[in-house]
Amino acid sequence: MHGVIDSYASSDDAAVAIAGARAGADVVRNMYGQRLNRIDKGAGDFATAADVEAEKTILGVIRAARPDDAVLGEEGGQQGATDAVRQWLVDPLCGTLNYAVGTMLVAVNVALRDGAAAVADPFSGEVFFTDGETAWVRHDGADEALLTPTCATRLVDVNLDPPFPSAPGFRAVDLLAHPGFIERFRPRVVSTTLALAWVAAGKRAAYVTDGGDLSGSVHFAAGIAVCRAAGCVVTGIDGAPIGEAGRGLVVAADDETHGLLMSMMRS
Repeated sequence: MHGVIDSYASSDDAAVAIAGARAGADVVRNMYGQRLNRIDKGAGDFATAADVEAEKTILGVIRAARPDDAVLGEEGGQQGATDAVRQWLVDPLCGTLNYAVGTMLVAVNVALRDGAAAVADPFSGEVFFTDGETAWVRHDGADEALLTPTCATRLVDVNLDPPFPSAPGFRAVDLLAHPGFIERFRPRVVSTTLALAWVAAGKRAAYVTDGGDLSGSVHFAAGIAVCRAAGCVVTGIDGAPIGEAGRGLVVAADDETHGLLMSMMRS
């Protein structure tokens, strides 16, 4: 899809997702390093002024291009008709804790439910995106290549953030100590869905996180869409399709990697 235009007035939903994600990423990058007040959200979670401002900017892009669409934002909640046929899922700053302490491992996620999506890295300049069928990476405004998953790096990102809804049956930390994991893979521990885009791009072999139904989550929807379009294997931690009955998320570059991780998790 070379030549995807940047104008979010286009009829192309992927262009809207890209424009929104890039606009949010600009805000996040420009506010980086400032002393930002924390907005307490309870249970140890919080937002910053960068989260709020980035979401406002993204919503401005979506409203200008798709005034009739609904939006579910991480900070602003539901906006627009709850029964709207089209709904955008927005996480303006995934990795707020990283960002607040000066770590540049964050992502900006914009996804049309069951459609186009974009994940922007504010600091590398990369935007990982899909039209719902195929996935690409754009760097500094230029389309570079189709996303091609591969397990060659042997690096597996595991999310260790609480809560742990599947414990004691499954604990992500136990996977890291599994003899088969140690023999085959090397762990990386993250707290941002940028890692999902890295699996699609071949920078990671897999990603594992616990949780409930993540398919409609503002945090995960964009990354899941990009991974599916790139051809990754996407299931819950029980191997079932993600959805209302699903639990957590396992995204792997290929069937072999997915099968190995599932066998370790079950044992």
